[in-house]
Amino acid sequence: MSLFSKYFSKDKEEDLNKGLEKTKKSFFGQISKAVAGKSKVDESFLDELEGILISSDVGLDTTVKIIERLEKRVARDKYLNTSELNQILKSEIASILAENNTTDLEDFTFDESARPHVMMVVGVNGVGKTTTIGKIAHQYKLKGKHVVLGAADTFRAAAVDQLGIWADRAKTYFFNKGMQADPAAVAYEAVQYAQNLDLDVCIIDTAGRLHTKKYLMEELTKIKNSINKKLPEAPHEVLLVLDASTGQNAIEQAKHFTAATDVTAIALTKLDGSAKGGVVLGISDQFKIPIKYIGVGEGIEQLQLFNKKAFIDSLFS
Repeated sequence: MSLFSKYFSKDKEEDLNKGLEKTKKSFFGQISKAVAGKSKVDESFLDELEGILISSDVGLDTTVKIIERLEKRVARDKYLNTSELNQILKSEIASILAENNTTDLEDFTFDESARPHVMMVVGVNGVGKTTTIGKIAHQYKLKGKHVVLGAADTFRAAAVDQLGIWADRAKTYFFNKGMQADPAAVAYEAVQYAQNLDLDVCIIDTAGRLHTKKYLMEELTKIKNSINKKLPEAPHEVLLVLDASTGQNAIEQAKHFTAATDVTAIALTKLDGSAKGGVVLGISDQFKIPIKYIGVGEGIEQLQLFNKKAFIDSLFS
């Protein structure tokens, strides 16, 4: 029986393995070279491992944490056999992922006590934000939920058009007021639209200009307040979409967006196109915000719920 069978279907297992393939080849390839000819894990190896973790975009702070934990093991046990290294690393990575409050969801679900369930999606242009929205909507639609996509990214006509295309693909409702409309007003009216039609889910797309622009961050606050004005306690989720292939830049973006709004979950896209999957660890460790989705391919079915155990098992398989 596959070790993934309790987490995923066979197709999803294959997608995850392929999605992490470049990261595994890079990360474990470097470790294999570093331990070649050595019989134990010593200080010189830990120095090499530190460089490997940083080059895999785990991040400096998280790397230091991992190395310090391994140093304690080396000091306590005097030496660690290289054959034990993978199991020890696996244990430390599991520990880091367990600290960020991620719940291993088995299905695309949400708290249905409040209807509509409102999700506000944030992130810079080009990270796969609108595509992620479409894929989430598709999954909810498969569960028989009625969904509307609200086009509050009104700075670019292409953004409105792209969201409309995804609404067609996912067979959901679509609410927009065209380009240059007030984003906060669009968000307010999209929630109202969902209420009027008694829909289950309302997903609001937002503008994704450079995260360094102060006015964009102020705009996100206005949109959130507008949603809350229409429906108290909404948005129920604020999802930050990050491109895993950008490595440390994704961590910088997370710093700006978490400072600007109360991010409740993270989606990491494009893991399949990158050897920088280590950024999952850095983001988990630094922000303690649950990673909810990972993108492991371009297909509409290739957005997966993030499962810590499945991720680690695939990484070390």
